[in-house]
Amino acid sequence: MSPVADDSPSLIASLEQVLQPAGWRLLNSLPPYEEADALRLGARLREQGHSPELVAAALTQSRLRAKGRDKFGEFAESMLFTPDGVEQATRLPIAALHAGRFQRAGVASVADLGCGIGGDAMALAGLGLDVLAIDRDPAAVAVATVNLRPFPTARVELGTAEGHDHTRTEGIWLDPARRTAAGGGRSRRLHDPEEYEPPLSVVAELAQRLGRGGAAGPVGAKLGPGIHREALPDGTETQWLSWHGQVLEASCWFGPLARPGIARSALVIDRAGAHRMELRSADLAGGQTVNGGALSGPAADPQLRGIGDHVYDPDGAVIRAGLLGTLATALQAGILDPSVAYLTSDVRAATPFARGFAVRDVLPFSLKTLGAYLREHRLGVLEIKKRGTAMEPDELRRKLRPRRFGEESATLILTRIDGDVHVIVASPHPAG
Repeated sequence: MSPVADDSPSLIASLEQVLQPAGWRLLNSLPPYEEADALRLGARLREQGHSPELVAAALTQSRLRAKGRDKFGEFAESMLFTPDGVEQATRLPIAALHAGRFQRAGVASVADLGCGIGGDAMALAGLGLDVLAIDRDPAAVAVATVNLRPFPTARVELGTAEGHDHTRTEGIWLDPARRTAAGGGRSRRLHDPEEYEPPLSVVAELAQRLGRGGAAGPVGAKLGPGIHREALPDGTETQWLSWHGQVLEASCWFGPLARPGIARSALVIDRAGAHRMELRSADLAGGQTVNGGALSGPAADPQLRGIGDHVYDPDGAVIRAGLLGTLATALQAGILDPSVAYLTSDVRAATPFARGFAVRDVLPFSLKTLGAYLREHRLGVLEIKKRGTAMEPDELRRKLRPRRFGEESATLILTRIDGDVHVIVASPHPAG
């Protein structure tokens, strides 16, 4: 759902152009979008007699389709988009994971409240579920109607989550708006779930109304990955999802959509597949187990220890889910500083939940000392990482100008060790 209505007069007018038969034909006749060719193509289309408004609208959609290909693959070639919608839409493979929860729970019909351009609704309908897609933004409704046209079990309506009649479907999926207008055409990201539209408390109320006998009904909600764990409703499973190193969302699951006994989980998706780390309710009291290929364990914070032979940079989903202690146990690791999420261990291990580095040297942070070290070891090809310090990698690179030192490579990890800033000179573990 868009934080600010995407239905400006110019956007509505642009969509109306391509929704006309002639506009649709023109859009689908365009070659793959190339920014360098857009002006020349636009001029040629106008010379052929197409109106400037239609040409602008078709080229805008062609550009958005090219951008949407990253999330929707070949489906993007027959979709429509809004500028906000293509940015905020759920990637189709992730939407399929959401839809799978409803399917496995035996839910036959789902209302997608805050459907945006219809990404999650497409995945739900693609699994054969009856889908009612609703959004408050007329432009989003128009676009979602086009995008859902291949699915006979899906329909789209204009409306709000707060005004939805929950009895119309067996389950509900929500994507609350997590941005608000901040002036000057910009938006501000919301971190308090009670500032979402609708608030998380309203989502929880919907789950209770949809349930029976005091148990929550099948409701799922896409939350911002920065949500505080203390704000999550009791009795739910919240899963933080990392997509090729980027934490994209935290999805909160109510009732039969939550896996029994799982309080929090991290799902890490990389080239090798999908990997889960779980915190079971019983594990809050301790005791680590491995079940079904998913790592679960205690929620205790890792212990402080001196630097070992290896440093591990945990995936952001593991950190957000509060599973650093579980990962530390698996790696026989501790933390370098209470304020920093880097782990250190004498054990070298391959794990999808963290990137590992072999420690070569550790230096107290000083530009002069570090520059002399790089010169001595001819280290000019640097990856720079940091946690717990104010200096940014780009700033450090500008000050060091490492290319002048040589052609050898290393990773510099700028971080705190027991309160003081140090530089760890390291080599990344080989991939796989």
